[in-house]
Amino acid sequence: MKGQEWYQADDVAEEYDDKRFSQGGQLIDRREKEAVLEAIMPVEDRNILEIACGTGRFTVMLAEQGADVVGLDISAAMLQQGRKKAQNADLDGTLEFLRGDAGRLPFPDDHFDTVIAMRFFHLADDPEAFLKEMRRVSRDQIVFDTFNRFSARSVYNWALPMGSRLYSRSEIAILLAKTELTLVDVEDDFIVPYGLYRSIPNGLASPIRKLDTAIGKLPVTDHLASVSYWNTHVR
Repeated sequence: MKGQEWYQADDVAEEYDDKRFSQGGQLIDRREKEAVLEAIMPVEDRNILEIACGTGRFTVMLAEQGADVVGLDISAAMLQQGRKKAQNADLDGTLEFLRGDAGRLPFPDDHFDTVIAMRFFHLADDPEAFLKEMRRVSRDQIVFDTFNRFSARSVYNWALPMGSRLYSRSEIAILLAKTELTLVDVEDDFIVPYGLYRSIPNGLASPIRKLDTAIGKLPVTDHLASVSYWNTHVR
């Protein structure tokens, strides 16, 4: 995985949410959570694994809504932040955080209803292997997101501390075929890349987001979105 040393640093974990999901980044957080919930609903009583769960943004949200969730991450520091977040949450389901490698998931075959991976595949050095492992432990559904090759994301990708793997739609289609997953739905969003939202106040980000959403609905911009949310089912 790209950037493992950077990602596992204590100071990165402590500042991760503030740097990415404060100010205009709140809009990103809200949209990503909406995408996950729309794909998984109904959430209650569902058995879910999140790989690369980070600080538990999605794991805590899903457990609050009644799911039984396991969050797995390589970073002990990130998991510690997730546990702190869970202590202040009102959980209707169960939640467990485990340290582990997404390439060798410590679970038997078909163990979970749903496996999700958000903000993960842009760091994957072997996406097919990771997706196969997710497929192995899921008996029903896999939800993930990707950053897209033909988008504004590519413009500033070089400036990121560890870069990003960008995908075309044809690459994802090939990955799904190789891992025997059926595409149920895909949602494309954010003509304006994430980096801009994170760097400006929420009051300024909101009107930009409205314009971004309106432009994104035009047919001519279908393939310019910087991120895609993929909902797939196991064959």
